[in-house]
Amino acid sequence: MSLVKAKKHLGQHFLTDKNIAGRIVDSLSRTTAYTQVLEVGPGMGILSDFLVKRTDFETWLIDIDEESYTFLQEKYPDLGKRLINGDFLQLDFSAYFPDKFAIIGNFPYNISSQILFKVLDNRQQVVEMVGMFQKEVAQRCAAAAGSKEYGILSVFLQAYYHIDYLFTVKPGTFNPPPKVHSAVIRLLRNEVEALPCDEKLFWRVVKAGFNQRRKTLRNALSVVLPKDKMDQHTYFEKRAEQLTVADFVALTLHLQELAAR
Repeated sequence: MSLVKAKKHLGQHFLTDKNIAGRIVDSLSRTTAYTQVLEVGPGMGILSDFLVKRTDFETWLIDIDEESYTFLQEKYPDLGKRLINGDFLQLDFSAYFPDKFAIIGNFPYNISSQILFKVLDNRQQVVEMVGMFQKEVAQRCAAAAGSKEYGILSVFLQAYYHIDYLFTVKPGTFNPPPKVHSAVIRLLRNEVEALPCDEKLFWRVVKAGFNQRRKTLRNALSVVLPKDKMDQHTYFEKRAEQLTVADFVALTLHLQELAAR
């Protein structure tokens, strides 16, 4: 089998360190019930080598790159239909995964936010995710309220997942090396089936707050509720980065009450 050439337009940086690959696969906690794991962008299969040996779940692979797909077909002939040549962002999960499942991967950095939002959109099915991201993205996912990394992605992910920043990975462990450090994080679905507020409004509030993060929420949220309808609640005098997920839920409930008056 000839080796696969990394393609810049696909954001490919192939991991070359088998020890790190093993650590990533071992980071699947298996504390939630699932029998299928989907690897995104396996490339030449450095993670897949560890995944296919596991007997506690069924491994699936998806790669948009035709060259990688052909390489992986030869490398893992037993996978059959469990090797998908397609775009993860366009994948209809229900067509392949009838129940809850996990996602793992060394994710292309140019679509990392889109991958995370795809997971959020399918949060009732995706109960665990372990993956490599650009370090700054990983830090944003796990950031606590009050930090400069804390933002829209932090709040949305932490509303539905427990997030662990596991370890940092240096550029030299990839071919070609990226210009940034990378990091592995784990997302574990929490107990929240649905937020106790209007979820669509919650998303609007979080986005509006952070889109003008230097302003107080009284000013930033004027696109959600006119200022003359706001009261003297302390939340309105704070900035978005000062509010925890629970605070944003409480604020959304309060806005619902004010709008109904």
